Amino acid sequence: MEHITVLLNESVEALNIKDGGIYVDATLGGGGHSELILKQLKKGHLYAFDQDPYAHQRAGERLKDYPNKTFIHANFQKMKEELNKLGIFKVDGILFDLGLSSFQIDDETRGFSYLKDYKLDMRMDTTKDFSAHTVVNTYSQQELADVFRKYGDEVNAWKIAGEIVKQRPLETTFDIVRITDRINRNVKGHSAKRVFQALRIEVNKELDVLSDVLEDTLELLNPGGRLVVITFHSLEDRITKQFMKKNSTLDVPKNVDIRNLPKPPLVMINRKAILPSEEELEYNKRSHSAQLRIAERQW
Repeated sequence: MEHITVLLNESVEALNIKDGGIYVDATLGGGGHSELILKQLKKGHLYAFDQDPYAHQRAGERLKDYPNKTFIHANFQKMKEELNKLGIFKVDGILFDLGLSSFQIDDETRGFSYLKDYKLDMRMDTTKDFSAHTVVNTYSQQELADVFRKYGDEVNAWKIAGEIVKQRPLETTFDIVRITDRINRNVKGHSAKRVFQALRIEVNKELDVLSDVLEDTLELLNPGGRLVVITFHSLEDRITKQFMKKNSTLDVPKNVDIRNLPKPPLVMINRKAILPSEEELEYNKRSHSAQLRIAERQW
């Protein structure tokens, strides 16, 4: 399936691009957001991060005609470190699209899909050793159950974890699906959906990484710079919302003169998340859970 960039116009518009500015696409993927940014950025520069080598290959072909870009093969957790190495200490906007790219889901060799039988993997960075195979075959029942509950809200986490431990070694995606099909046979939706989401988050440490990098964006953004985040499940959205709220409000004790208090570092541009339009939902089914949040650096 062709990768269709979610909330493309809304998210790039939210960056409020100024020609000559420096922008970061923290999740390059297929290059959809990067391409639209570069079309508006004739004099500035775009730095694009992705830990998936294949994403660099795909986006490199798509963006070959734009010279004012730099690809960085790294997890966006290292954004500040990698930019600093290049002499970049301040930027004018940062965009995160936290969803999986369609080419990652549809490529059965990556092991992200519960609809295709292939070896357990789920690594976004294929140069790393730690994979879903490692998690499934080395974690204890308690550790597996904790992962399934925390990252997947899996109601039968303990039972599924117990069966996994009993049947080890597990080698392929369908080894897990056979277990979830039996235990989750009366649960709405695909039996393995929550387990696969949880494994993917654990393998790639997605929530820990997100929390870390959001803190770094405060140091990186220039005054007036925008932070734009597209999330695809409630855990990501909660982290993003809480970060923006915490840094856009002041906890003022009673009887304190508020006239001389400093402004919080961020102001939230949209109090409620922006959702895909009805039109987008029609042509891109994978956009149905997307939410967009925007904040601006005040000083």
